[in-house]
Amino acid sequence: MSVEKTSGAAVYAPALPQRGLLRDIHPAERPREKLARRGPQPLSDQELLALVLRSGCAGRGVMDLAAIVMEGFPEGLAGAQFSALRRIKGMGVSRAAAVVAAFELGRRWAGRQELRPVLDSPGRVIEAVPAAVRDGRKEHLLAFYLNARSQLLAQETVSIGTLSASLVHPREVFSPAVAHSAAAVIVVHNHPSGDCSPSADDRDTTRRLVRAGEILGIPLMDHVIVAGPGFYSFREHGLLG
Repeated sequence: MSVEKTSGAAVYAPALPQRGLLRDIHPAERPREKLARRGPQPLSDQELLALVLRSGCAGRGVMDLAAIVMEGFPEGLAGAQFSALRRIKGMGVSRAAAVVAAFELGRRWAGRQELRPVLDSPGRVIEAVPAAVRDGRKEHLLAFYLNARSQLLAQETVSIGTLSASLVHPREVFSPAVAHSAAAVIVVHNHPSGDCSPSADDRDTTRRLVRAGEILGIPLMDHVIVAGPGFYSFREHGLLG
C-alpha cells in the first residue's frame, strides 16, 4: 500500500495492479457499451463508478481510479464525504462532486420509491381503486403499472364504456406499460350491475391481455373486477395461465 500526500493530509491508496485503459478493453466489455447493450444490472460496482468518474487521470485509467476509490471506502461510498473523496489523487473537485451527487440522487429517489403503494394482493389493488369507479354507473377499465417490487409506477384510465360493456384493445393497455418501463400490469374494471362475476367478454379480454403480456415480456399480474364492496380476482381463481 502506498501513501499519497495531498495538501496537509495523507491518503492511503492500495498498490493495485494496472488494469489498462478503456481502449485496451474489448469494445463490447467496456462499461458504457455494456450498459447500453444489457442495462446497468450486469455491471460491477467498479464499472458503474467508472461511468460516474468518466475518465482516469495521469498514470491511471478510469477503472484503476474507480478501484482505488472503492478500496478507500470499504464500508461503501454512500456516506463518503466530498472532502475525503477529493483528497484521493486523481479525484479532484469535479470527480468528487460527481460521486457525491450520484449517491445523493440515488438516496432521494430510493426514498420516493418507498412511498409508492405496493399492489401485491387483490385487497391492496381494491384500496387503490377510486370509490367513484367502484360505484360507477358506467364501466371503467383502469390499468396499474408496477415495477419489479410490485410498487405502483403509474395508473391510467384505459376506457370508459357503456352500462353493460367496455371494449378494450391490448395496445391501449400495454403502450403505457412500455412508456413507463413497467415490470407488470394489473387491470381493474367495475361492474355497475353489482355482480362481480366475470362475463364471457371479461374472460376473453383477460386471455388476450395475458397473451399480449407474454409477447412483450410484461406479464398481466391480475385482472380484478369490482362491484361495490365485492371483487373477483382472476389470479386468485387461477385463470391467468
